[in-house]
Amino acid sequence: MTAMQAHSDQISYENAELQLKRLQNVLSEIGLLVVAVSGGIDSTLLAIISARQSDVDVQMVHAISPAVPELATQRVQRYARTENWRLRISDAGEFRDSRYLNNPVDRCFYCKSNLYRYITEEFKDIQVVSGANCSDLADYRPGLKAATEYGVRHPYVEAGISKSGIREIARFLNLDDLSELPASPCLSSRVETGIRIESTSLKAIDRVETEIKSTLRTKAVRCRIRREGIVVELDNDALSKIGSEDRQAVRAVVQSSFSDRKAQVTVEFEEYRMGSAFIRETK
Repeated sequence: MTAMQAHSDQISYENAELQLKRLQNVLSEIGLLVVAVSGGIDSTLLAIISARQSDVDVQMVHAISPAVPELATQRVQRYARTENWRLRISDAGEFRDSRYLNNPVDRCFYCKSNLYRYITEEFKDIQVVSGANCSDLADYRPGLKAATEYGVRHPYVEAGISKSGIREIARFLNLDDLSELPASPCLSSRVETGIRIESTSLKAIDRVETEIKSTLRTKAVRCRIRREGIVVELDNDALSKIGSEDRQAVRAVVQSSFSDRKAQVTVEFEEYRMGSAFIRETK
């Protein structure tokens, strides 16, 4: 390691420590809280830090539904054991909400409204917190509107921490599995805006993505449902290397997973684009 690299690592280490202290101060000020933990890096790290803080009394809530990847629930359960969390796993009810199932442009608003309504009713007079961070503020996030309506606080935002800062803190705490965890929004985000959300489709998406991750070792994979068919998105490196045999194998997995569909499923391959199933304006 060169002197310049060592200096850079030291700055990164110190920056992560400062950000962690700011976050801990916010959590200390709240004191009694409920973390809505999805299983992604943001909320999982927030739950870990909260549970390790002696001056914080914290309860974790993980909502399960067909939209939540199985691996995310397994991750939450694993950390609950190793970090000694108080964890409640519940169905928040979005799949009983037709507004959510119709998959409008603000679908996330109805998802988060159901989640926060459930938590605030179950844990009265306890502050609910989310894993939203400063990077989320620059994006279209209907779920943040729902959070405002239910008085949810965002400790990362209050501490001025972005997505990159969250990864720095995870590395600082030697949580390498979290620091390298790819972004993984809910499975409903794979369904093009305006196409109805169906539990069978989401389960198929989860199976396809899990299989592709296992066989191709790709950094990013999304199985998108579009009006014209199924699109498998891969990171640029994986897309450039995938051969005809692998493409045929992926198509077979998709066909098998979506076997309940009446029409033959067409499968196309594209480069991964974040949020590409989201359409602001639908016909």
